[in-house]
Amino acid sequence: MRVGIGYDVHRLVTGRPLILGGVEIPYHLGLDGHSDADVLVHAVMDALLGAVGAGDIGKHFPDTDIRYKGISSLVLLKRVVDHINSLAWEVGNVDAVVIAQTPKLSPYIEDMVRNMARVMHVDPGIINVKATTTEKLGFEGLGEGIAAQAIALVLRHQ
Repeated sequence: MRVGIGYDVHRLVTGRPLILGGVEIPYHLGLDGHSDADVLVHAVMDALLGAVGAGDIGKHFPDTDIRYKGISSLVLLKRVVDHINSLAWEVGNVDAVVIAQTPKLSPYIEDMVRNMARVMHVDPGIINVKATTTEKLGFEGLGEGIAAQAIALVLRHQ
C-alpha cells in the first residue's frame, strides 16, 4: 500500500459556476481556473497521483493545453484512476476536506461523494469528504478563495 496527499486552491470570482466534487453549488461566485476549477477533485487527483509516484495534475493536464479548457474535473479524475489502475494500483480510500467560509457545503457532500465514487468505480463508503471554515481567518475566511486537502491510500491489484 502507498499514501499520497493533495492540496489545491482557487480564487473566487464572479461569472463562473461554483463546482465542488462535480456538484454545481448555487452561489454568487465561482472558482477561477483553466478547467472547471474544482478544488476538491483536484486535491483528490493529486493525492492519488502522489500515492503512485506519478507527479501531479499539472504534469498530466497542464493549464497551457487547450484540451483542458473548461473541462469537468470528474473527467480528469477518471483519467487519473484509469492511469493508476494501469500501473497495477487501486484506490483503497480517500479522505478530503474543503476549506471555505461560505457557502455552507454540508447539504452537497453526499452528492460530491457519489459523483467521485461513480467516476472512480469505487464504493462511496471509501470516500470521505468534510467541509470546514477558518473562522473568518485567511483568504478562505475572507471569502477570497476555497482550498481543499486530500489524502489517498492505494493498494496493489491482487
